[in-house]
Amino acid sequence: MPTAFDPTRVPHLNGLFAPVTDEVDAVDLTVVGELPEALDGVYLRNGPNPRFTPVGSYLYPLDGDGMVHGVWLSGGRARYRNRFVRTEAMRAEERAGRALWGGLESLILPDASEVGEDLAADTFKPLPDINVVRHAGRLLALAESDCPYRLAPGLDTLGRETFDGRLPAGITAHPKTDPVTGELAAFCYALEPPYLTWSLIGPDGTVRRGPTPVAGVDEPRMIHDMALTARYLVLVLAPAFFTLDEALRGGSFLHWRPERGTRLALIPRDGGPVRWAEDEAFWLWHTVNAYERPGDGHVVLDYVQWPELSLGARHERRSAPGAAHGLTRAVVDPVTGTVRRTRLDDARVELPRIDDRVLSRPHDRLAVAAGSGRARDLLPGEYDALRFYEVGGPEIAAVSWDAGDLAVGEPVFAPEPGTRDSARGWWLTFATDRTDGSSRLLVLSAADPGSGPVAEVRVPVRVPLGLHGSWLPTEE
Repeated sequence: MPTAFDPTRVPHLNGLFAPVTDEVDAVDLTVVGELPEALDGVYLRNGPNPRFTPVGSYLYPLDGDGMVHGVWLSGGRARYRNRFVRTEAMRAEERAGRALWGGLESLILPDASEVGEDLAADTFKPLPDINVVRHAGRLLALAESDCPYRLAPGLDTLGRETFDGRLPAGITAHPKTDPVTGELAAFCYALEPPYLTWSLIGPDGTVRRGPTPVAGVDEPRMIHDMALTARYLVLVLAPAFFTLDEALRGGSFLHWRPERGTRLALIPRDGGPVRWAEDEAFWLWHTVNAYERPGDGHVVLDYVQWPELSLGARHERRSAPGAAHGLTRAVVDPVTGTVRRTRLDDARVELPRIDDRVLSRPHDRLAVAAGSGRARDLLPGEYDALRFYEVGGPEIAAVSWDAGDLAVGEPVFAPEPGTRDSARGWWLTFATDRTDGSSRLLVLSAADPGSGPVAEVRVPVRVPLGLHGSWLPTEE
């Protein structure tokens, strides 16, 4: 029998994070302000949303079924739809009417009589609940190093995506697309050798380089995000090690070992030898961007730094010893393997984004979800402000918009069609009111984001706080 589990005691299953079970379609949504006529497309966002009450354990932000929320914008009007990402495991649970797989920490797995012959009883449940992207015409819900699930334009699940069988183990939740070549770069970590591989997918969806082991990685580590330059995949290998043997004995499945330090891998996209750099221990959930600095070829990586990895309701432990939290820039010398890190801002921030059209090249603007600094005990993954940076000049400038009673998420950039300037466009994010649970899509002008939204689209249902998303302009 499943281990007794009380979800009412898990903060990330309640309040603003509480899952929703209804799949809703709504048209002609109420708009406060005026939607820019140039916004024509769909804003999508994925996030953990258990279909049934979890059993055994629940660990934010790794556990939970995927649910994609979408707001379609065209001609100043808006409509909304949400759908579960229906994996084979979720369909088995729907037939049973309850959760069959436990949370990651519980290691509860169903037997063959519960899930049928089509599902192996000794496998973990697929969790494509982290991100949603479009590549080569395929809309993909992405998991933490597992096969993505392909979605129809209306968000119904079409099935697992293995890229014609070339990537059977899957990819990361944070692949990166080179806007110049159209090539998508991805990595995948595993609990068995090879522990870390990387791949390249062409703009037509064809796998150009299949899973390629990263030499020098001989233990399973957790790596959540990556960055991309014109020449390199950039991976940060923090000392977060999987320990399944301990988990099977009742211990933790993931250990932080700061004495091992953090390694940075520059993986040439042409298949050349990996270039390594060593540093003291730090953790990152998310990168901003990376690029090669003109003149000396050093790799510049902007990211949000944490002193250590910790998970669950208190995973943002900014007071831990070691590297300081905040927006950080690392400069890596590919020849000497040295790293120089500089903290750019010490505000509580996460979920950074840029204009994706400059990914892998120098960026001058970025946006993050942030804490306002007001007295409020925010949970990890909960933010009450948006913060915007200009980083292209000799001095870094920052401006914030305080969201008041609204909890906001990751800001996603929607460029103004026909332009190349990152100041010409809009930042989009879902927000939910703490006082009444109502949700809305916020639209902020990139030219003056500190002034707050130019439009709000009222969503007729609560949208739980989630993770990552995309703006997908209407394809001609």
